[in-house]
Amino acid sequence: MRVDLFDFDLPTDRIALRPARPRDAARMLLVDGASIGDRGVLDLPDILRPGDVLVFNDTRVIPAQLEGRRGEARVGATLHKREGLREWWAFVRNAKRVRDGDVIDFADGVKASAVSRDSDGAILLHFHGEEPVELLLERAGEMPLPPYIAGKRATDDADRDDYQTMFARESGAVAAPTAALHFTDRLMAALNDRGVQREMLTLHVGAGTFLPVKADDTGSHRMHSEWGRIDQATADRLNAARASGGRLIAVGTTSLRLIESAADEGGNVQPFEGDTAIFITPGYRFKAVDGLMTNFHLPRSTLFMLVSALMGLETMKSAYAHAIAQGYRFYSYGDSSLLLPAEG
Repeated sequence: MRVDLFDFDLPTDRIALRPARPRDAARMLLVDGASIGDRGVLDLPDILRPGDVLVFNDTRVIPAQLEGRRGEARVGATLHKREGLREWWAFVRNAKRVRDGDVIDFADGVKASAVSRDSDGAILLHFHGEEPVELLLERAGEMPLPPYIAGKRATDDADRDDYQTMFARESGAVAAPTAALHFTDRLMAALNDRGVQREMLTLHVGAGTFLPVKADDTGSHRMHSEWGRIDQATADRLNAARASGGRLIAVGTTSLRLIESAADEGGNVQPFEGDTAIFITPGYRFKAVDGLMTNFHLPRSTLFMLVSALMGLETMKSAYAHAIAQGYRFYSYGDSSLLLPAEG
């Protein structure tokens, strides 16, 4: 499909630079079939049914944004995928000043060598020393806020909490599964009272999620792979809930992509551990996911293509036009949407 079909105009003042406080005070656009309605995140228990399952991503964001020098040149690195015990692929600012074998000096004595370069320009970094890389990043790194936020304000201490979900447990993501940023203890208690179930999976979100689609046609776009895991017990519970009439509602596109990567052609979720580079565009037949809670996405992005595949391109264009007109806040720290395709 032509990428320009997924374009739309977004006023810059719609981009949220801070999350709603409290988190569950965010607005939520309900798209149910072709109908569009204005709700709030706290309405979620009233909308979902007993037996439905919310599927969360329990990945934890690491401080993967690094600033350093290679000689006299300033170099910035955003880690995006782990390759080994001490190796990470990174998108590097001022990459033309870095050659294979060069050492980059980051803050607080943290150093890494450039090992090789991928076809997309990413550089494989090997971190020096014996300390776990996670400790080095805690010392020298910052939270990797999306470029549309980082370009407007500096990262600060508040982001260490704001850009982490309440479910964060498995360290390894360099971007938050932002749909789950809206959840709080009181909202989870209300969902429990409603009989809505919860399940956890892990997908370590990479910085590639923010990369623009530069191709003119979706068939020419290369997705970056991300590592994920669904264990056997979780897969069994998801399948049992669906067999009993419950809907699997993915909380975030990361959960959705992993479920669909793990599902077989019969719609059964299988155990999964490994990389996925699934690219979902209109025409894709969803196998296991029955709905999606997600924030609002960038124009021409793979994520706007995904929601258009789930709900229909014209429906999503109408929904986004409504959200813009009604003053919804967009992107990672913005408001939410609940997308429920017409059943059957």
